Amino acid sequence: MAKVGGARPGAGRKPGKVSQAKRDLMEMAKGHAPRALQVLIDIAVNGEAEAARVSAANAILDRGYGRPVQGVELAGKDGGALKVVIQRFSD
Repeated sequence: MAKVGGARPGAGRKPGKVSQAKRDLMEMAKGHAPRALQVLIDIAVNGEAEAARVSAANAILDRGYGRPVQGVELAGKDGGALKVVIQRFSD
């Protein structure tokens, strides 16, 4: 009897594969990138609203240097060390 439901080996899109539609969209967007960057620069330099200027400046920095890494700090109770517990379950 055939297996019903669940993941099957070899099924679905392979990891790292990008659909043709997404590749086409990326190529079209790249064609407009220089103009879009110029618009962001214009808003950052000449924008009337502070929020628009800050948003444009952040967008430019994100594109030039990437988004900053978000730090995560893990601590146990009252800031102490983490306690690792490994539980094994038997059938």
